[in-house]
Amino acid sequence: MEYKDYYKIIGVKRDATQDEIKRAYRKLARKYHPDINKEADAEDRFKEAGEAYEVLKDPEKRAAYDQLGANWKSGQEFRPPPDWDTGFEFSGGGFTGGESAGFSDFFESLFGTPRGGFRQHRTSTLRMKGEDHTAKIQINLEDAYHGTTQTLTLRSPHMDETGHVLTREHRLNVKIPKGINQGQKIRLAGQGGPGMGNAPSGDLYLKVEFKPHPYYRVDGKNVYLDLPVTPWEMALGATIQVPTPEGTVHLKIPADSKPGQKLRLKGRGIPSKEKGDLFVVLNVALPSIEDQKAKSLYEEMARDLNFNPRTHLGV
Repeated sequence: MEYKDYYKIIGVKRDATQDEIKRAYRKLARKYHPDINKEADAEDRFKEAGEAYEVLKDPEKRAAYDQLGANWKSGQEFRPPPDWDTGFEFSGGGFTGGESAGFSDFFESLFGTPRGGFRQHRTSTLRMKGEDHTAKIQINLEDAYHGTTQTLTLRSPHMDETGHVLTREHRLNVKIPKGINQGQKIRLAGQGGPGMGNAPSGDLYLKVEFKPHPYYRVDGKNVYLDLPVTPWEMALGATIQVPTPEGTVHLKIPADSKPGQKLRLKGRGIPSKEKGDLFVVLNVALPSIEDQKAKSLYEEMARDLNFNPRTHLGV
């Protein structure tokens, strides 16, 4: 997937005001509209400009896009970092569906999941509850086992009086409940957009994701650990110490176990209302032949054992 420089496509600088972006887009839209311009690439240029404007006209999409940084070049191979929008606060009910129809894979990779969209409210005497906001946060897996309170810094965009998009930071103390699952949302009542006519503020929903862990991976409420074991532990059986997010346990490895075999530790997954399980996946680890004793044992096994793991392949 190629990176798209939306500022270059529209033909404006990265610090352009919203009015400058609007004027540049309208000029391009008139120039490349398929009903007017019959050049072979006119329709593609028209769609490309529309996609760029869809992002840059919206202060929230624009501020999120700007977080990727200015060092990317058009056409450069690109994959969005999984945490690129962590801690970024969006408002509104989302901007997927028809709005993104026909847009590029680059657009979809960034904005193709429900998030907020910037909304400007007209002055009104009506009493109306404020908009709900959403933000993605990342926590440690261990926090889901024990619960914790964290101080989070969220970023939300706003437009200043000159038409430039700025990002404002604010801090919140958030209680992370024990047993929370990946993808679950924490509701903070009254922490969303302000209400109109003395109406209450909207709510803030924090979508929880787990930070990558050096040992564990999570699937729903189950947790997996790839465990290196020796060939003799695999063959003869053993009782060994195994780490879990709740502490070390003793695990019995059955004799004649096989690589890839899963051993289940019931109830040691995410401690949600219905507890998940922890699955230990056995992976054989071989001593290096740089150890002369190990090398001699390998040579002895090659000479004395009548073992061919490829017989089922007919070879």
